Amino acid sequence: MFEAVILGIVQGLTEFLPVSSSAHLILFPWFFGWQGIVDSLAFDVALHTGTLIALLFYFRKDWIALLKTSVNKEGMLWKIIVGTIPAGVAGIFLHDLIEENRSPGIIAFTLCLVSVFMILSERNYDKSERTGIEKVSFKNSMFIGMAQAFALIPGVSRSGITIVAGLVKGMKREDAARFSFLLSTPAIAGASLLEARKLLHAPDVQYDIFIAGTVVSAVTGYFAIKYLLRFLQRHSLAPFAYYRFFLAFVIILSVWTGLKR
Repeated sequence: MFEAVILGIVQGLTEFLPVSSSAHLILFPWFFGWQGIVDSLAFDVALHTGTLIALLFYFRKDWIALLKTSVNKEGMLWKIIVGTIPAGVAGIFLHDLIEENRSPGIIAFTLCLVSVFMILSERNYDKSERTGIEKVSFKNSMFIGMAQAFALIPGVSRSGITIVAGLVKGMKREDAARFSFLLSTPAIAGASLLEARKLLHAPDVQYDIFIAGTVVSAVTGYFAIKYLLRFLQRHSLAPFAYYRFFLAFVIILSVWTGLKR
């Protein structure tokens, strides 16, 4: 139960902070030697369901407004649908390949690579010259959606790479983050449903462990969304980039010294 609660907190924070939730969910059991149900794909699905609940609850008014624009072919809802396609296609065709390549070495590399992109995307940032979420075009939605597809690789970070893509396309930080979260909702929902089928056939499911992880993930995720959006109104992505570099260093040091293999 303790491990489930800790991983619920980790998932709730790292799904939305641009530091990669998949990396942390792999690294925590790897580093601390946690095994069993908390190190299973089924539990990972439960944690993602929690963050999906956080997304739907926090952006409930946004989604109601978006659904009302469905009659408009230029509406934001259709732009989100277009942006979701790349990640959906990648998830279907590359799922098994990605699941087989979840090593700490790959995570360390992608943590550093995306950190460089974060720092570069912040160069010469001027909020007065940036556009809001209402200016997102279909072309930019597809570009950000293609970036989201790379988040299937552990260590990339869905929010990190899509916020960077939004900055590249001239968006304000907080608007890039808001669009990133809206765009991630169908992707997380689709992935959860895809994997949940396996959970239905899983033997000896410990529902108390799953419920604890899901609830903690949902509550933590809600506050992570709230405060990240506030943070990005005045601050850059640099602190997250430096944290990612530090985490990559810890991984490399742990492997190099033989502490973990």
